[in-house]
Amino acid sequence: MTDKRVFVFVGAVVVIVGLVGFLNVTAVPVAGQAPASLKTAWGEPDLQGIWENVYNVPLQRDTKYGTREFLTDDERAQVDGRQAQRKGRDARVAEVGTERDVAGAYNSVFGSRRFAGQRSSQIVDPPDGRLPPTTPSAKQRAKLEADYRLSLLQNTDTCKSKVRGNACANWEYGPPHANWDKIAPFYNTGRLNRHADVEDGSLGDRCMSGSFPAFAGYKRIVQSPNAISMFFDIGQGQGYQRNIVMNGTPHLPASIRQWWGDSRGRWEGNTLVVDVTNFSPKTSFNGSRENLHVIERWTRLDADTIEYQATIEDPTVWTRPWTVKFELYKQDDVANRFYTEPRCFEGNYGFPAMLLGERLVEVAYAEGRGPHPATKDNATCDGGEGLDALGN
Repeated sequence: MTDKRVFVFVGAVVVIVGLVGFLNVTAVPVAGQAPASLKTAWGEPDLQGIWENVYNVPLQRDTKYGTREFLTDDERAQVDGRQAQRKGRDARVAEVGTERDVAGAYNSVFGSRRFAGQRSSQIVDPPDGRLPPTTPSAKQRAKLEADYRLSLLQNTDTCKSKVRGNACANWEYGPPHANWDKIAPFYNTGRLNRHADVEDGSLGDRCMSGSFPAFAGYKRIVQSPNAISMFFDIGQGQGYQRNIVMNGTPHLPASIRQWWGDSRGRWEGNTLVVDVTNFSPKTSFNGSRENLHVIERWTRLDADTIEYQATIEDPTVWTRPWTVKFELYKQDDVANRFYTEPRCFEGNYGFPAMLLGERLVEVAYAEGRGPHPATKDNATCDGGEGLDALGN
């Protein structure tokens, strides 16, 4: 199946210098042996270069497609048409000058949209392309987090007027909740409506939003005979480097936990298989933390294409493992200037200002010059809707 459409890459995640160019790509190549020429000097399959998933493919499949893994050309055109009509953050959904209107001032001018891919979803197993059900314990943890976050919004106008639909869910407007003065009963990775300390901010606010596995963003792969290094450029300069050990040694002891996990790789023919464990409990991937286990398969199909597949499991979160699959396409090594140092200036400068701002609000309240800090909504800003803006 060959896609003849032409793409212009507008990088909002990676810094693009000059014209990135036009590229004709094969949307879903047929898996097979990589050409013999695509080998390193020491004889291993060559995965090196800058790679990106260039199509708009959702993680989960729309239920109307059932178990169909691929879309028709007409269906893709319909998806593209709907995307083109979406205003997103550019929509003026409230009266000009209202709190809700001001909260949407972070517009989409720097955002880009991609054409729909032939895949109906990144998830290929379960066959319906949907995430498997979560476990009762995972539901309980999610409710604990949601209730705590909502309690901190209880005294805001957002909760009182329901201006953002589900922003307060079934929570009732009232005075500042007792949780305002309590430390969160979980390690916070989302956004709290409070800035008592640094960890009240989301990982994104703290320039720590890079997560693994990462199904979006640019990836630069560099190989040597005994190791493979991958740099992920994602978010707003919140990239990270991941080193894959290839010498056959076992995983680190369970007592040693790492933000991106411990990656141990091996070759199966032309496929790089990477087993990843030992995640830190301070990270979160769709609710999975220290028990996350990922097995990746990277296969070079041709000069311009890598097939990526990952099986994710955590028996404390999902009732069964699930698998994603999609294609990564090679980007120009010259036209793309790839920065390997983090560039998240928002957190370096903006977050201390958020902390200072709340201290000033606290002083004003103590002196009778202003409202209680709990009345101010600092969590569902940027045009965010409901719990999505809170990191759930």
